[in-house]
Amino acid sequence: MNARRTGAPAAQDPEPDRIEGAPHPRETPQLYGQDHAEAEFLAAFNAGRLHSGWLLAGPQGVGKATLAWRIAAFLLASPQAGARTLDVPPDDPDLRFIRAGAHPRLFVLRRARNDKGDGFRARITVDETRRLRDFFQLSATDGGRRVVIVDAADEMNPNAANALLKLLEEPPPLATLLLVAHRPAALLPTIRSRCRMLRLHPLVPDDLTRALAPILGDAASPALAELAAGSVGRAVVLALAGGEAVYAELARLLATLPRLDRAGAARLAESCTGKANEARLAQMLDMADLILARAARAGVAGPPAHDAAPGEAALLARLAPDDRAARVWADLQQDVQARLRFGRAVNLDPAGLILDMLLRIERTAATLAAS
Repeated sequence: MNARRTGAPAAQDPEPDRIEGAPHPRETPQLYGQDHAEAEFLAAFNAGRLHSGWLLAGPQGVGKATLAWRIAAFLLASPQAGARTLDVPPDDPDLRFIRAGAHPRLFVLRRARNDKGDGFRARITVDETRRLRDFFQLSATDGGRRVVIVDAADEMNPNAANALLKLLEEPPPLATLLLVAHRPAALLPTIRSRCRMLRLHPLVPDDLTRALAPILGDAASPALAELAAGSVGRAVVLALAGGEAVYAELARLLATLPRLDRAGAARLAESCTGKANEARLAQMLDMADLILARAARAGVAGPPAHDAAPGEAALLARLAPDDRAARVWADLQQDVQARLRFGRAVNLDPAGLILDMLLRIERTAATLAAS
């Protein structure tokens, strides 16, 4: 069976489960910060209690897909009971087939290309899920273990989910299904009940920095790790899009609160206009949402231990000194999000969107300062 039959595109093709600028999870040699999940799977395997369905759940970008590919390589390499690690020797032929996207006993279920061929469908469809029947029929002659990776399971449409449920209810012999889910609550309860769950958590700063080092090199800064909130995937996206610099720029402007530097606000708004600055606009809106969320969190838990921008902790301590301020910033975050979604949907002027947001932040800071 070739790579197309297994659901893995050729190496040069775009893939919906790849973050641009980072290695694909099947190519990632090391998983950091999720030892508990690996140990739980190994304990079940060594005890002879290997479930046919596993749900790998947790925030996006914390290593769920990497763990799924590690488990797949481990199982397809015909391990013996008593294994202490999921590691597979780099020269193992099964691992080489997997990294080439051509293992005959591995199927990857993910979003397909759209009809225009210039992107991917928004959901995994039932047509893609039905290809699993052919996979199991064709791979049955091999007689070995078969593995399916669904990435991401919460991207299945209802018909696809029901088709997968039938497989979980009556799994083929020696089949293991690994479901990656960013939002497990969005899955059918019957799917969740048929799977054993492995929970993965945001990485602590040290693990996140170690995971980022081979990808970003010197760009893997402590500030970036703080902004990424334990997600390797988010850190890579932020680094490539200049999110750390945008956040620092926004924090410098908000340091002038409760009386905002109006000239600086106007310059920042103008810097987000025009087609050439669409990516900067998206980053600015994302970073504004993040700084409001961090302000709300600071009011409850205190300022962050590490700055995500120079002077940020002091700024957040001043803006959100208590629970009451936390609630005010949390409400503003929701209001700003709604207004920005509407504004972008109807193509309002980007500079006007940014200025409106900044002035709302100013009014909120002034109200809190006067109370």
